Amino acid sequence: MAFDRLEAMRAFCRIVEVGSFSRAAESLNLAKTTVSGQVQALEQLLGMKLLHRTTRKVSATTEGAAYYRRARAILEDVNELEASLSPSRNAIRGHVKIEMPSPVGTLLIAPSLPDFTQQFPQIHLEISCDERIVDLVEEGVDCAIRVGQVSDQNLICRPVGLMRYCFCAAPSYLAGAPALDTPFDLPAHKHLGFKFPATNRRHLPTLTRGEESFTLDQLPTLYFNSGGTATAATVAGLGVAFLPRAEADAHLQRGTLIEVLADWPMESLPISLVYPQTRDLSARVRALLDWTTALMARNPLWAPE
Repeated sequence: MAFDRLEAMRAFCRIVEVGSFSRAAESLNLAKTTVSGQVQALEQLLGMKLLHRTTRKVSATTEGAAYYRRARAILEDVNELEASLSPSRNAIRGHVKIEMPSPVGTLLIAPSLPDFTQQFPQIHLEISCDERIVDLVEEGVDCAIRVGQVSDQNLICRPVGLMRYCFCAAPSYLAGAPALDTPFDLPAHKHLGFKFPATNRRHLPTLTRGEESFTLDQLPTLYFNSGGTATAATVAGLGVAFLPRAEADAHLQRGTLIEVLADWPMESLPISLVYPQTRDLSARVRALLDWTTALMARNPLWAPE
């Protein structure tokens, strides 16, 4: 039988995804010897080793990992080409890898995924929630949700929402703390600070009211690089903190947090969907981007102004 490079790529990608020749063969409805032969022929053709093989585990080599990312993109394009021949929305299929900050994934995207999977049952999502800024091309990520200004000129940026903030404290903390009527009272309080994980830079919140403004630059009692952890520490009564409103909202409704200085609003950070300029926007990625845009637009905690 003639060597079919596309089928060999498909077999190799499946092995990387499931970590086993046997499971890959089963999912492809092929004999294990067939799958093994396809990968061996592919390695011979490329002149490199793509897989580390042991009796207990199969994993990609460094070269194999790079080949996997490109091969998977090619296979997805083939699937999309075939799907484009059908007018059905359900014909949009394939794999989409998206990266986003943990609060966006936990509080907005994950709870709404049943709606997405109902609309697009043949799109398989790989969602990575990480506070670091990844290289989309290098790590094979199709698109990402970013909070803050996007400075990478190699990315196409679509503004979709806002990360809103509020100053909060637990009732237990406020009961024994000095008065907090204006931002100028903040230096007398314990302050929980935040550092951006990607840069390790401290964020200095600025509050404004009319022509007045106040930047909180005092040394924090504690630092955090996760909104969820900062929220938990604030609920525990450790001090005053500026928190993503989406993180704090449930606690504000339950009364385990109290918003302070509500008449001195903080600046919101923009939320954007980004994807590489060098990559054509596939139907499956476009479907996810459009769905996410609509999701944020109808949610008052995240919607653009």
